[in-house]
Amino acid sequence: MSASALKAQINEDMKAAMRAKDAARLSTVRLLLAAIKQREVDERIELSDADVLAIVDKMIKQRRESIAQFEKGGRPELAAAEQSEIAVLSAYLPQQLSEAEVAAAIDAALAETGARAPADMGRLMGVLKPRLAGRADMGKVSALVKARLAG
Repeated sequence: MSASALKAQINEDMKAAMRAKDAARLSTVRLLLAAIKQREVDERIELSDADVLAIVDKMIKQRRESIAQFEKGGRPELAAAEQSEIAVLSAYLPQQLSEAEVAAAIDAALAETGARAPADMGRLMGVLKPRLAGRADMGKVSALVKARLAG
């Protein structure tokens, strides 16, 4: 059982944050490690880099939702704290794809699956998700796919 390289990097970052006495970074990295550990214990598996990326992606999405709620509630200091956590978590994501690269991936998946109607969206997203996870906002990808299939 070999640990994922990304998980090892996150552990090293936690130690570095401890040594630097960077409390905010340490807190965020510990939250991430706790989420990883929880999933490993729940599912009794060793997570791969792709699984760890999915957790990072989910945590970033949760923070974006929190920021929207805090801003709506007039709590800019809490929104700023969530934003700083997003900055720490984003460091673990691979380079984001450009809009042109996402469009090319959608074109390739359309050709591959032969999807033509909105009813084919699930099949198309099933092909795109493993290719783009962590490298593109899947919500935006979903909207682009929906627009493409609608005509």
